[in-house]
Amino acid sequence: MPEDDRGEFLSRSLSRFQENVRRSGPAAGAGYALIGAILLLGGAGYALDAWLKTSPWLLLGGLLLGLIVGFYELAKVVWRPKPADRQRSRQQ
Repeated sequence: MPEDDRGEFLSRSLSRFQENVRRSGPAAGAGYALIGAILLLGGAGYALDAWLKTSPWLLLGGLLLGLIVGFYELAKVVWRPKPADRQRSRQQ
């Protein structure tokens, strides 16, 4: 493989990789929001259970609320209209 072809191939591959990473950012963020909400609200429920001696009810409530909040954030990303769809709706 000549040096010019190798450089062009590497440049094209890097450009496609960067585009894929850029497009996957919102989905990765939604996944982290789901895990974060479950851990944060579950941890808050656990701490309140330990403080108020109500085990396991506040832990379960925190986990359930974390699931609801996390899946809501995930749904916002999944069902968000794509930029091409937004432009099409503006033109109509």
